[in-house]
Amino acid sequence: QVQLVESGGGLVQAGGSLRLSCAASGLTDSTYGMGWFRQAPGKEREFVAHIMWNSGVTYYTDSVKRRFSISRDNVKNMGNLQMTSLTPDDTAVYYCAIRTTFGAVDADSSYTSWGQGTQVTVSP
Repeated sequence: QVQLVESGGGLVQAGGSLRLSCAASGLTDSTYGMGWFRQAPGKEREFVAHIMWNSGVTYYTDSVKRRFSISRDNVKNMGNLQMTSLTPDDTAVYYCAIRTTFGAVDADSSYTSWGQGTQVTVSP
């Protein structure tokens, strides 16, 4: 059974940076990638970034390109999301998730395991 634990969230001022981490256990050979999603109050959960587990190829939603960087250590089974130039619009609960299907990397339905989430709050 895959378990994911996020850490690194917190309160930061606009323009600041945070690094989120996701510790994974129970991964199998069917681990195709790790994604990060976020959900702001009153909004639907949205895709943020994805990294292919073996190749390291990355994908980002347009609003975070050039500001966020996703990485993974597939020996330690860890994923990270480095976030810079944060704005209040980035305020949300951030979730990491593992993709074990060939579905779209930006679709919730492609992911089979989710962490509990970590709160990121960006003040003006």
